[in-house]
Amino acid sequence: MTASYRYDVEVLHLLVSPAHAYFGRARDGAADVPTIDADRVELVTGKGIVGDRFFGKAAHMDAAVTLLAVEALEAISEELGAARFDPLLTRRNVILRGAQLAPLLGEEFALESQGDLVRIRGGRPAHPCAWMDRVLASGAHAAMRGRGGVRCRPLSDGILHRGPAVLISPVPLEPDQAHLPTLRRPSRLP
Repeated sequence: MTASYRYDVEVLHLLVSPAHAYFGRARDGAADVPTIDADRVELVTGKGIVGDRFFGKAAHMDAAVTLLAVEALEAISEELGAARFDPLLTRRNVILRGAQLAPLLGEEFALESQGDLVRIRGGRPAHPCAWMDRVLASGAHAAMRGRGGVRCRPLSDGILHRGPAVLISPVPLEPDQAHLPTLRRPSRLP
């Protein structure tokens, strides 16, 4: 990675959960599963976060870790006239402050925290599920479209710590735009 842009960010939350809370539960309601808001997590190349529900799952190798900008959630709660949302209810793994994430789709970038560096590849947008209307507020599902975060693949083993961090990006970012939705149009290629 030829990094040329560095941004001070804050890692607010590191969610680790060994089981799914929402998948396949439309009739039953959200599952009561253990969730840890960790001080640090271990990432393994190509596998994800040790102990998380997506760790080492073949279907999720390119999307094993999900990043979300807290500014997006704050904007959504304000738009909906709702109280501040608990970011952990979104079930995203890494909640950041000060990071515009959409430009990182398809890019290799890194997060450095407490002297540890983890290289990551931005994969695809993390589209919200309909559960957001039930666990956050009515209208949250639609409001999160285009700002639900980025699903990523770890490119190196390492530790990510909660607290101050540096996002190292190969493309320029606009952190003050982290709250805005970014909708990508589908390709017209056959």
